Amino acid sequence: MELLFLVLFSLHILKTEVAVGSNWCYLSQKLEEPQCEEPRQWHLTDAACKGSKQSPINIVTKTVTYRGSLKPLEFEGYDVKGSSKWTIENNGHTVKVKLSTSPKIGGGGLERKYKAVEFHFHWGVEAVPRYLAGSEHSIDGEKQAMELHIVHIREDASDITEAKGKEDGLAVLAFFIKIEDENKNYETLIKKLDSIKYKGETADMDPLPLSSLLPPKKDLGKYYRYEGSLTTPDCYEGVIWTVFEKPIELSISQVSQFSTIRFDGKNSTNMVENFRPVQFLNERKVFWSNASILLPTAKVLTLVLMLTYILSSLSR
Repeated sequence: MELLFLVLFSLHILKTEVAVGSNWCYLSQKLEEPQCEEPRQWHLTDAACKGSKQSPINIVTKTVTYRGSLKPLEFEGYDVKGSSKWTIENNGHTVKVKLSTSPKIGGGGLERKYKAVEFHFHWGVEAVPRYLAGSEHSIDGEKQAMELHIVHIREDASDITEAKGKEDGLAVLAFFIKIEDENKNYETLIKKLDSIKYKGETADMDPLPLSSLLPPKKDLGKYYRYEGSLTTPDCYEGVIWTVFEKPIELSISQVSQFSTIRFDGKNSTNMVENFRPVQFLNERKVFWSNASILLPTAKVLTLVLMLTYILSSLSR
């Protein structure tokens, strides 16, 4: 009997350790869930989270490398409004939207086409007298209020699990979200947040052209590119990141709506600051697109022409 008790007790401990080890969370959840693994401990859940190609990163503009092959991306089906509903979900970590169609991206230095499967958000918290930024990536140490990630998998993969079996299985488009004026294109999505207040809740929503949620196409040629990982466990390394310079604009009221949903059930804390801190760049390089270098060059050329004109006028 005593031996049986010890065996059962050991199994209980083992079961508890497995449950705790698999329970990752954000730092903003730690007070309510002291047993969960916050970002600095994610490697205890998935060893890959301590890898050398982790995301997000801080992009230091003075150290980026210009790459001429980074032309504007080719967007296929981004302007199309599908007929099937999208599924919006509170998965306990973010607001995730599963797509019913598969818009694609190609070109822009990508070696193959990738199809979109879902998008989700990361955000901060409203505080007095300002909103505390919650984007995952930053540029020269500056973050924005939110960040949108559109997750794509290789065109030849049937799902994200199969795609993760490849070294370059995923391509994620990252867009900063800045607090400015109201964006009517986000009304449909934001209204659905009331239907997914608690973890595990889902709702159908009318599909939108993905392009309607993004900055104008003319601004999408300016971006940064690097090799990284997913920013949540399992921290899979094999993600081609494209981080766009031009932010999406939402009002403070629209941004604040995301923080009204909960991490868990009715008595849980509001979902705020659901972002991973920046990771070490290590030996990686960050590249910038051809379009990104055109504007500074044009400014320099204009300045040279102006100085030439002034000098020629003085010598007369």
